[in-house]
Amino acid sequence: MLFRSPLLVLLLNLLWLAFTKRYPLRHRLMVLTALLGLGLLLKANLRVDGVIDGTGLPKLVWKGTAAPAITLKATADLTTDDMLDETDPRLKLARDVPQFFGQARTGKMQDLPLSRDWQKSPPKELWRQPIGQGWSAYAVIGARAYTLEQRGDEECVTCYHLLTGRLLWLHAEKTRFSQWQGGDGPRTTPTVSQGRVYTLGATGFLCCLDAKTGQLIWKRSILTENKLRNLEWGLAASPLVVGDLVIVTGGGTRGPALYAFHTQDGSDAWKAGSDQASYASPMLAQLKGKSVVLSNNALALTAHDPSTGSVLFSHVWGDEKWPKASQPVVIGSDQIFLSAGYGMGCVMLKITTDDKGQFTVSELWKSLKMKTQFNSAALHGEHLYGLDDGRLACLEVQTGERVWKEGRFASGQTLLVDDLILIQNEKGSVHLAEAKPQGYHELGEIEALSSKTWNHPTLAGHFLLVRNDREAVCYLLP
Repeated sequence: MLFRSPLLVLLLNLLWLAFTKRYPLRHRLMVLTALLGLGLLLKANLRVDGVIDGTGLPKLVWKGTAAPAITLKATADLTTDDMLDETDPRLKLARDVPQFFGQARTGKMQDLPLSRDWQKSPPKELWRQPIGQGWSAYAVIGARAYTLEQRGDEECVTCYHLLTGRLLWLHAEKTRFSQWQGGDGPRTTPTVSQGRVYTLGATGFLCCLDAKTGQLIWKRSILTENKLRNLEWGLAASPLVVGDLVIVTGGGTRGPALYAFHTQDGSDAWKAGSDQASYASPMLAQLKGKSVVLSNNALALTAHDPSTGSVLFSHVWGDEKWPKASQPVVIGSDQIFLSAGYGMGCVMLKITTDDKGQFTVSELWKSLKMKTQFNSAALHGEHLYGLDDGRLACLEVQTGERVWKEGRFASGQTLLVDDLILIQNEKGSVHLAEAKPQGYHELGEIEALSSKTWNHPTLAGHFLLVRNDREAVCYLLP
């Protein structure tokens, strides 16, 4: 890495020579010219490949040190329905995961008896294959696994056979998002409901597709129709289906933060909020006995009436200049934990209502001891578990005090499975550890992928699906 090499020492010395008055002006101009030439040389030969140990600082590597990204065509030999075996007994080990971050967007799987000894009973690799670019995860229903990927100039919604990885169908839109630091391709995860797949691409295409065939039912363009500018790193919030509405976030322009459409035909239902969208996905929650849609926006956390979009409360927190990509954690019916990286840290909110049912929000505590970036924390017992600047941390719910902090997983992801934690390392490996306040205890590791992995893992029962911007693999966990 550039920041830990003798090259950094050389650059600092050249800067000192260029600006110190000990030397003649012509000598300093020569040094400045050399610095300019060196800068152009580095720009031509270096690329960003993730971050340094979860700090948010870009990791710079030589362009020739990694294999080029795999480019897949937007057409392929599709598997016909009669080749899709939905009676395979292994499917009894599967569970549906219809949306991002688990069934309720809490990052938790419960009552799933996994082996705690991967040495004695290692995960079994079912299939491994190339995949298009992008940072989407999978949604799984029955024998079908849905994701988004970039194939050339086409942003594609793809459906794969869970047991074999065979491509069942593909829907393509002629669009491509690219950003020098965040890479190419879509960022969101499909949402599956009532036989339909809802997807939001990085440039704002909201598509409703038939879950079995991939046929387009309706389409909207969120950014274009509402004259919104895109977010710096592309739209990254996955669609939320509530009843007969599908809800998505807006863009980088102040105005409505949420947009709701009728699932039947894609017609407008409501738009609400005055904030700018960020990178977290809207989620349905129960607060003080009332259903609300929570949206973690650039400036504030807002709660909305699901049927009308009306703002029930808005609480400003963090710094709107930096990304908020973590999901809120609802604790009981009256507390919400919020966290973000880039120095923002975390806060615990207390929710109360008056005799008219009006919400009031107050802060119980703030802390810098959980700074999630792409990761979202999850609750087990009286403790929260998540990646604090790339290291797994355990936090007390009541006080915000950190109990322990271990490991180095950079901008990885986590899932809670009963009293276990699955950790997706940014470098590609997957780790199994215990979720307990007594300390970090790793139980197993698999070298799943070998390059930068920002995608969230999906655990569909005993089937673990992991992918990045070049490769996908499915394991059967013991």
